[in-house]
Amino acid sequence: MSNLEIVDQGKELQRLIHTLRGVEVMFDHDLAALYGVETRVFNQAVKRNIERFPDTFRFQLTAEEYDALRSQPVTLNNPVTNIQIPPSFGKSNRQQSLPGKENTASSGSEVIAPEKGRGKHRKYLPYAFTEQGVAMLSSVLRSETAIQTSISIINAFVEMRRYLAANVGLLQRLNLLEQRHSTLEIETATRFETVFDALEQKSVNPVQGIFFNGQIFDAYLFVNDLLRQATRSIILIDNYIDDSVLMQLTKRSGNVQATILCRNISKQLAQDLKKHNAQYPPITIREFADSHDRFLILDEEIVYHLGASLKDLGRKWFAFSKMAKSGLKVMDRIKAYLEH
Repeated sequence: MSNLEIVDQGKELQRLIHTLRGVEVMFDHDLAALYGVETRVFNQAVKRNIERFPDTFRFQLTAEEYDALRSQPVTLNNPVTNIQIPPSFGKSNRQQSLPGKENTASSGSEVIAPEKGRGKHRKYLPYAFTEQGVAMLSSVLRSETAIQTSISIINAFVEMRRYLAANVGLLQRLNLLEQRHSTLEIETATRFETVFDALEQKSVNPVQGIFFNGQIFDAYLFVNDLLRQATRSIILIDNYIDDSVLMQLTKRSGNVQATILCRNISKQLAQDLKKHNAQYPPITIREFADSHDRFLILDEEIVYHLGASLKDLGRKWFAFSKMAKSGLKVMDRIKAYLEH
């Protein structure tokens, strides 16, 4: 055999090595094909020497592991001998026996005798052999061919281990990149969901603008959107209040508190408020003579300056603007007044 053939065989053997439960293993059907025997016969020989194969050398796959393997075609095809091993793991195209052994015992991982009266075979889960288990096979399978096969397989394990050791840094970096990519995908999806939710709830409102005379409904909808945006409280500073403003405040969520500050509470306004509060979530009105302009404060955080009273929206030109730092000063003074 040439050096090139040896290298090619080593690469093919490495393809039969899989990582399972954190260790590198080979499956019984692949090993049986390499040794030139049926999988059933191979497992019989191991079973006769079971004391040599503790769980760290040989273990049986779980049903979940078996199902996962069936979805990976490479585990069901032998790339060294081109023997097609069916999902039942029950037969091999080669019908050889181990020297000095009779095909009498059955293996827990193979298809054995038919069930009585039905003529159908039973399936058993396959076995996986670690590197130590493969090394132990040389003491069970004693033919010259078996010994040479064991040596080749052990060399393949060694080369695989060297490869993993040489590339551990690269593999770690790849894993780190995958984790970062997954995290970035989650963060990006979360940001998109936040933006889409905000758009759907119409919570993205302009910070400033102008409504002209005749835009009565546009201005009305704009203020309604602001009222719906509040989640805790609404404070309206407006000296010109009537029953239409009370009705407009019903656009807010039911658990949002509403307070109106105005210069004068007339008898008519007091009566309107009483009838309103008898049917709808209550509104509080307090006299406040310190403001000439109109302000709408949402959740004690967002302050809008309005150039028109709510009852007159769109009748004449008016501007509005969302206040930044100066809005916080307005809120601080209003808090002090309400707590007084």
